[in-house]
Amino acid sequence: MSTFLLEVGTEELPASFVDDAIAQWLKRIPQTLAEHTLTSEAIEVYGTPRRLAVLIKGLPTQQADREEDIKGPPAQAAFKDGKPTKAAEGFARKQGVEPEALEVRATEKGDFVFVRKIISGRPTSEILTQVSPQWILGLEGKRLMRWADGDIKFPRPIRWLVTLWDESVLPVELVNTSETIKSDRISQAHRVLHPEAVTIPQAADYVECLRSAYVEVDPAQRQSKIQEQVQSSAQKVGGWASIFPDLLQEVTNLVEWPTAVVGKFDAEFLSLPSEVITTVMVTHQRYFPIFKNEDAAELIPYFITISNGDPAKSDIIAMGNERVIRARLADGQYFYKADLTQPLESYLPQLEKVTFQEDLGSVRQKVERLSKNAQQIAAQLQLGEDDSASIQRAALLCKADLVTQMVGEFPELQGVMGQKYALASGEAEAVSTAIFEHYLPRGANDSLPQTLAGQVVGLADRLDTLVSIFGLGMLPTGSSDPFALRRAANAILNITWTAELPINLNQLLEKITADFVATHPQSQSQELLQQLQEFFWQRIRSLLQEDRGIDYDLVNAVLGENDPEYTERALTDLLDVRDRALFLQEIRNNGKLKEIYETVNRSTRLAAQGDLDKQQLNPEALVRKELFQKSSEPAFYDALVQLVPQTQASQESRNYQLLVEALSQIAPTVSNFFDGYESVLVMDPDPEIKRNRLNLLGLLRNHARVLADFGAIVKS
Repeated sequence: MSTFLLEVGTEELPASFVDDAIAQWLKRIPQTLAEHTLTSEAIEVYGTPRRLAVLIKGLPTQQADREEDIKGPPAQAAFKDGKPTKAAEGFARKQGVEPEALEVRATEKGDFVFVRKIISGRPTSEILTQVSPQWILGLEGKRLMRWADGDIKFPRPIRWLVTLWDESVLPVELVNTSETIKSDRISQAHRVLHPEAVTIPQAADYVECLRSAYVEVDPAQRQSKIQEQVQSSAQKVGGWASIFPDLLQEVTNLVEWPTAVVGKFDAEFLSLPSEVITTVMVTHQRYFPIFKNEDAAELIPYFITISNGDPAKSDIIAMGNERVIRARLADGQYFYKADLTQPLESYLPQLEKVTFQEDLGSVRQKVERLSKNAQQIAAQLQLGEDDSASIQRAALLCKADLVTQMVGEFPELQGVMGQKYALASGEAEAVSTAIFEHYLPRGANDSLPQTLAGQVVGLADRLDTLVSIFGLGMLPTGSSDPFALRRAANAILNITWTAELPINLNQLLEKITADFVATHPQSQSQELLQQLQEFFWQRIRSLLQEDRGIDYDLVNAVLGENDPEYTERALTDLLDVRDRALFLQEIRNNGKLKEIYETVNRSTRLAAQGDLDKQQLNPEALVRKELFQKSSEPAFYDALVQLVPQTQASQESRNYQLLVEALSQIAPTVSNFFDGYESVLVMDPDPEIKRNRLNLLGLLRNHARVLADFGAIVKS
């Protein structure tokens, strides 16, 4: 078994591309090997700022031989009077066999001539020479570039190639117009610590050869070293380092041989809000802040950077970093003091000069719209005077910090500074907290707003954005969602579900779309409302399936497919649609669904052939007793009469366990109606009898529909 190495040497790659490229190769390379019927023991993909590499271990020297049946001409044309014709002889000659080796086999299109050939496997090295350029040039990225006068596109210019098959160099070339990059066994080491080139004797030595030249090619090893060095360095200055996952991932791909360097800043800057200091460090400078202890509540005047330079020059590196952070923090201190010279409310007029979207006016106008939305949500929730007042005040001030100097310089701090400035201006804590929380969740790992005011203002803000952007016809597509509308809708649903807010989303959408159309007459109210309903319907489906783990058919059962009643019900009561989906999954898992599935599903499918209104539950005015012919019919009828109060109790209390238990009790009666000694023919020749029996089944379907559309459930 052999080992193959491919290394692509480049100028410094964007950190994000390193991760993307590794992921792409981990997916594509095994697929390519499988397509060529090659197996391997291990595929290891590496990346640093200056290289991407793959090491494939345990490869066979060549493909296995394989048999292949090759189809020739029709038997009628290949043989005449039992002897091969010129067609047969020509086919045999082309395949390199004698005519006697031809076989006649029957196919769907008649008898044809076949020949079975042994195809010798190609040398693995030959295949790897062929596919390596495809692996390199097949990498996708956001910003690919050309260099010199060539046509090759890559995130950065490619400077060298290493392709080793054990100890042999495979002849791989990348032709870039006037420049040809030829493979060799020569790699480049660390720019500073080992400026000389590195010769790799054989593929299996790759990782250790580069490591000895101060290049750690394994991102996992670099990341581990960074974590260890950061925490160790923090302990030396009596603190604890907060290692932000995104920052750790980024710096891992910015260095080839990491060295943690401790820097210090003036203690006077600790008077700034800690969020300002950490934003400057993490987002703008890629520094790790150091806290007094693990609760990350109090900073100490130190930071850690990860250097790719000479560890012996760490003091000089630290001094340079300290100069940079001192200037940035001094800016922050100036902005903070300047912003505090006036109350937060005084910034509101300046929002008139900030455009939210060209056709939607200023941010000040957005504030007016979201304040109106917040008022409607508060009314739905029947909130008291104090809560409503806090919500309205927070809605008014929630965007004011956008025009402060601090947020102008550090946009990541919007909401954070709004909370600080609101408290400094004497606003109530509920209002200040809501200003910060209405942006939550900002990212996938963010928490949701915890206060009622923060939740309501957050919903109001996102509803305004969704309705307004949809109203302009700027709907998200499969590949483009510049206004993050999917994330906004997901946040609305998750906030509502987590906070157990009994809002009527459908009613809110109707009111907000009507208000939008009133100021934008070119929009069609009904069309806009339908688009938003469909969008939220899809978001509910996605969250229930992907985040809550509900089986797809159970989600269909609570949302309905092409069923306006279920769609409207879901949007009218978001808590109920979630609870019904979770309950269905629960009774599927514990076997209760199986007890009622067959009878209810069979009844639902047959009831579709009738004309009974789906809202009807009471059999007394809908079923004619005088048409009963078998004892199973009055038994079914009596069971339905007894089912009515149980279903109504289930509806009122939303305790769907009551309904399932009632359906379990009626299941044997329905089964006897279908298949028992006194079973009936539902589709009786007499139309009145047929209709009567379909009404019985329709009523059972309607009771079950209180929980879900059992016709959409495909398995018990």
